[in-house]
Amino acid sequence: MDCAFVTLDVFTDEVFGGNPLAVLPDASGLSDEAMQAIAREFNLSETTFVLAAAEARNTHRVRIFTPVAELPFAGHPTLGAAVALALADPSSRDNYEYKFEEGVGVVPVSVSRTATGVLKAELSVAKLPEQLPEALTPTVWGEILGLDDSTVCPDETALGMWSCGTPFSFIPVANLTTLHTAQVDLAAWQRHLGNSETTGVFVFTRATGNPNIDIRARMFAPAHGISEDPATGSAVAALAGWLVESEKPGEGTHVWTISQGVEMGRPSLLILEADVEKGRIASVRVSGCAIPVTAGTITVP
Repeated sequence: MDCAFVTLDVFTDEVFGGNPLAVLPDASGLSDEAMQAIAREFNLSETTFVLAAAEARNTHRVRIFTPVAELPFAGHPTLGAAVALALADPSSRDNYEYKFEEGVGVVPVSVSRTATGVLKAELSVAKLPEQLPEALTPTVWGEILGLDDSTVCPDETALGMWSCGTPFSFIPVANLTTLHTAQVDLAAWQRHLGNSETTGVFVFTRATGNPNIDIRARMFAPAHGISEDPATGSAVAALAGWLVESEKPGEGTHVWTISQGVEMGRPSLLILEADVEKGRIASVRVSGCAIPVTAGTITVP
């Protein structure tokens, strides 16, 4: 059985930047085991499988696999799948609207064309950020990340685990030097996080050194076969919870520009928006561009 696929670089407007993604636009007939095997074969952070929607009011069902497990929701696979579908549409419109059935619920995605002709996608989360218990201390996180614990949680900023369907631990650090230095100690990870529900750790700093970038970040998820991720839309969506809880930005719509993947040589740009009403998050959106890179077929036994 031969299945068509495309790959895209997501959260970038340049080839070989951003987060690589494989998309199978028609995954009908593939078993769970086959999808997982294909994701292992591509060995990217995630691979997306597009299927017919279960309900007529939605456009597609989307399943997302890391090399080792299925995820209920992830950002760059959702946005990349939408751009892949738009690129395959013979009408070549400037705007597309999709409703993806994912494990976390229905995720609306819009696709538009930028002034330079690049496609940009924006998702609205199906599940608002939820705070989960975070048991580890800055000292333990310093051990896991190979950092001096004095550089973790600067100015008494808080740790936190947040989820929009996929939980992440959020670790603020003092500066770019600390961010550059962070490196997961796998033995310490297993010792302290072996039974944790966290998908990965999102390490970030507000001290970006760039007036156009609000947050610089890295994300590590070794338990999911991802030593480091160039761009993590699901973590950025959940980061809205940390930002609103920790920084109390007030009522209205707030926008943050996040740079990730720099240390990997795959710079990514993610735009996070959150609407705050009566002190609570009412909606969260994540957007970014995506560029097609390859197309072909994969043979499945």
